[in-house]
Amino acid sequence: MNALSVANALLEASGGLHGLLRLTRDDLRHIEGVGGARAAQVLAALELGRRSLSRRPTERVQLVSPRDVAAFLMPEYGGRAVEQFGIVLLDTRHRVIRTTVVTSGTLDMSAVHPRDVFRQATSASAAAIVLFHNHPSGDPAPSRDDGDLTGRLAAAGHLMGIEVLDHLILGDGRYYSFKEAGRL
Repeated sequence: MNALSVANALLEASGGLHGLLRLTRDDLRHIEGVGGARAAQVLAALELGRRSLSRRPTERVQLVSPRDVAAFLMPEYGGRAVEQFGIVLLDTRHRVIRTTVVTSGTLDMSAVHPRDVFRQATSASAAAIVLFHNHPSGDPAPSRDDGDLTGRLAAAGHLMGIEVLDHLILGDGRYYSFKEAGRL
């Protein structure tokens, strides 16, 4: 029995969504196509739905300055032993949707492709992104390649309609912001 058939059978047997919330595991097991495992899955899904409706979602962090972004990223990404390149995905109010590492490299480089950066951004429906990577040496000064990459990704973002707000390089307790330096 496919999922749609099982869903219809559940709704019919319970008299609708409100009745479904009152069914026990034993009640569910008596419905055609629902065994013990599927009954547990249905109850878990109902409980997750109930919790999502009863609790207010937590406020997402809003990042309005390079300093805010650095403070947000530094504890997790500042002291890594290998270079990691990632993005902070932001909504239209510059609140964090999520942070993701796009690529990990070696002691001094990480290969980054625009398609990987913007695949993540489009899948999250991000309105803007902040690029970041760490320098394992601890010195956040940008290399020429860092500048070139920033320009390429900013241009790609412009074409995609996803604003690249900044590119931060994280070092030992220090950071470099392309935005603050007037390079973005």
